[in-house]
Amino acid sequence: MPHSDHTSIDLAVIGGSGLYHFSGLENATRHTVETPYGPASGDVVVGDFVGRRVAFLARHGESHSLPPHRVNYRANVWALHSLGARRVIGVNAVGGIRADMGPRVIVVPDQLIDYTHGRDTSYCDVEGADVRHIDFSEPYTESLRQSLLQAARKRGVPIIDGGCYGATQGPRLETRAEIARMKRDGCDLVGMTGMPEAVLARELGLDYACLALVANHAAGCGDEAEISIEEIFAHLAAATAEVPGLLSALLED
Repeated sequence: MPHSDHTSIDLAVIGGSGLYHFSGLENATRHTVETPYGPASGDVVVGDFVGRRVAFLARHGESHSLPPHRVNYRANVWALHSLGARRVIGVNAVGGIRADMGPRVIVVPDQLIDYTHGRDTSYCDVEGADVRHIDFSEPYTESLRQSLLQAARKRGVPIIDGGCYGATQGPRLETRAEIARMKRDGCDLVGMTGMPEAVLARELGLDYACLALVANHAAGCGDEAEISIEEIFAHLAAATAEVPGLLSALLED
């Protein structure tokens, strides 16, 4: 697909649950991108933020109308790429499995395990496409991870470096037994949208990192008998409030 005139996009942000609009974007324009893989979750909003060009896409749609397993990840990543994005940060709401990853904690994971099924996970599985076996040993771009961590230190935002993200199917939350298995597998966080987004970005040669916002203790990992959706969104709002500052520090560097 030919690139538009927005080839100077400095950063693309994919917003997860609780992040449907990017506050602080100036001179914003909306782009409805047609992709070979169908429609993206919504328009890509491109604007100026701290003197840089930023593209924003709400993963679940701006009214949170798309559950995790119905998100068109291929179209989303392709749309950002086609507008000229080369660096992508996925902001993901997650549950904390590891003891130090409780509600409102922000984590930049360095590994993941994919438990999803039935999703379109590659650009290779369309008629006539070349089959490419990409290296995915390190699922996140280390330089972009370090930029996020450095930005957090600059802003004085507490952040955890590293951790394994376990991607589940959703939209239901997990059972206690499932979380116990994921803990045995080495997962520190659980979310529903980390894959196939990360691998699709790799297939297109994009730098990609995850900014994981812990919304709740995963099942059986906290004192709660039951996970409250109201509490999840309250914790999420508090963690999400740190995102614009973090990204501004990243872009200023």
